[in-house]
Amino acid sequence: MAEPASRSVDTIKYHYKFIFESGEETEFNIELDGISLNLIQKKEPYHYKWTKLKCCQCPNCTLDEKEHECCPIAVNLVEIVDYFSIFVSSEPVEVIVTSKERTYSKKVPLQQGVSSLIGIYMVTSGCPVMEKLKPMVRFHLPFATLEETMYRAISMFLVSQYFVYRHGGYPELNLNKLSDAYENVKTVNESFLKRLQTIDTKDSNLKAVVVLDHFAKGVNFSIDSKMVDDLYYLFEGYIK
Repeated sequence: MAEPASRSVDTIKYHYKFIFESGEETEFNIELDGISLNLIQKKEPYHYKWTKLKCCQCPNCTLDEKEHECCPIAVNLVEIVDYFSIFVSSEPVEVIVTSKERTYSKKVPLQQGVSSLIGIYMVTSGCPVMEKLKPMVRFHLPFATLEETMYRAISMFLVSQYFVYRHGGYPELNLNKLSDAYENVKTVNESFLKRLQTIDTKDSNLKAVVVLDHFAKGVNFSIDSKMVDDLYYLFEGYIK
C-alpha cells in the first residue's frame, strides 16, 4: 500500500467581505483545520429550534440524535443566517474573497455571494454526506460557473479513484459513484432549504441554498446526459 505524502498543517483561511450599495459592510472569517478540513468554530454556537437535528432532518442523514442534538451545518450557520435574514436575494453587492494565495472580487446578486459562503460551511461542518466535497473546499473557487463546477467535481472524483487504485482498491471510472454522491448532496440541500423555511427570514438565505442545489443538480445532469463529453476536445492531446 502506498504511503500518503506529507500534508500541510497550516490553517486554511478564507475571508469574505460583503459591500452593499448603501455603504454597509460585513465580514466573515473562515478557518479550516489544515489536515481534516473541518471548520474551526471559535464562538459558542446558539442551539435554536431550527438547528435541532430532528428539524427537517435529511432523510439520508446518518447522525444519531443521542450523540448530535443539533445539525452540525445548521449550528455553524447561525451567525450567517441571522445576519442575512433581513436582505432580499436580488440586492446587488460586491463580494471580496481573500485566501492566502489570491483575492477574488465580483459584483453579484446577494444570493450568489451568500451561496459561495454557505457552501464552505455546509461541507466543513461535520455532515457525513457533504464530506466527499472537501477537496472542492480545499481548492475553493468563488463565483464558479456550472461548467467550472462540473470540471472540478469530475476532476476531484477521478483523483479520488487514483488514490483508491494506489491503496489496492478498484477504481470506478464511469462516474456512477460521483452521481450518487451528488444525489445525496442534493437531498441535503433540499432538506436544509425546508429547515430555513421554518424561520422568519427574507429570501437571501433561501435563494443561496437554491443556488447550491442548482449546481448539484447541474453536475448530475451533466453526467447523466453525457454532457461531460463536451469536454472531450480539451484532451485530444492525450488521446492521439
